[in-house]
Amino acid sequence: MDKNKIKQEIKEMIIQECEKDEFKPEDISDGVELFSPQSGLELDSLDALAISMGLQKLYGVRLGDSKEFRRTVTTIDKLAEYIIKEQNG
Repeated sequence: MDKNKIKQEIKEMIIQECEKDEFKPEDISDGVELFSPQSGLELDSLDALAISMGLQKLYGVRLGDSKEFRRTVTTIDKLAEYIIKEQNG
C-alpha cells in the first residue's frame, strides 16, 4: 500500500466525516497531533468517533477502546502506519 495515498485518503475522510469543509487536505500536517490545538482542526470526542467509523468504512480497520484510539490516532503519519500494519497483519 502507498503510504502517501493512505495519508491523503485519511485527510479527506477527516474533513468529510468531521464536517471541516473549511480545510483542504494540504492544510493538515502529517506530523501534528490531530487532537491538539496546533492542528487547528478543533476535534473533539464526537470527531474521534466519526474518524473511527470512517476508518472502519474505508479500510476495515477497527480501533478498540478509546485509550487505544487515542494512542493510535495521534498524527496522520502514525494513523497511516497503523492501517498498513493492520492490513498486512
